Amino acid sequence: MSDLAPPAAGIGPLLTLAVVEAIRGAARAGHASLECSLDLDRSRTTVEPGADTFRWNGRHWPLPVAKERTVYHFADDRFMPVSRFTNSLIKLVPTEWGAPTFEIDGIKMLPTAKVSPYEDARAKVELVAPKGRVVLDTCGGLGYFAAWCVVAGAREVRSFEKSADVIWLRSLNPWSPREGGALSLTHGDVRDALAGLGDASVGAILHDPPRFGIAGELYSLAFYSELARVLERRGRLFHYTGSPNKLTTGRDVPAEVSKRLKAAGFDTEPKFDGVLAIRR
Repeated sequence: MSDLAPPAAGIGPLLTLAVVEAIRGAARAGHASLECSLDLDRSRTTVEPGADTFRWNGRHWPLPVAKERTVYHFADDRFMPVSRFTNSLIKLVPTEWGAPTFEIDGIKMLPTAKVSPYEDARAKVELVAPKGRVVLDTCGGLGYFAAWCVVAGAREVRSFEKSADVIWLRSLNPWSPREGGALSLTHGDVRDALAGLGDASVGAILHDPPRFGIAGELYSLAFYSELARVLERRGRLFHYTGSPNKLTTGRDVPAEVSKRLKAAGFDTEPKFDGVLAIRR
């Protein structure tokens, strides 16, 4: 993982059901040590396993009663799920790929069925050619788009995330990039920021909004027109859409998005699970 910044200091061990079961299994087998990952497969380390605890970094840590599809972090002297409920239940969810996804009220926010969400972000970032450019990252999420923009040599990455809970998830996720250098992260609504951006002031845009039913304003012609205003001519935008409701209602969200983007001044084509748009 050499193209990633090291995890932020103080994250501490992260556990999943698979790791907890491996530690308990090693203890039952009488092994004095076990090599495993305590940072969602970012790295490997060695622990001393026990039935109810494990020893690592000079101290004993209690093992939780772990459940599937849950990441645990250490807080208040115990392991707790990396989840919060404010207006919605938001939680970090482990994947077979190492890099986690996250869910809002049980709805998965990143693709994981066939590819790592981190590698998926790499392919989409390549579409907008960020090297040497100022990139607008409208809905930062866990920061995987931003991470690959930095790796690709973006001059500046301006990332926005509206949810304080998602930013908290990000702070505990060792796969998320840390702010600094080319990357700035703003807790706020990108719509508020757009008014302060000059015409043609960004060279590429990555737009990964929540589903239409949650954030329809981020799919509007008015919003797309603002994106077109701040994007330089021939600049590229990747818009994640997915295909929500297509099987149940026949609604074609990617087609609707393309139609509005064209009206806002873009040429469009379908790419991956979204739309690639180029400013005319």
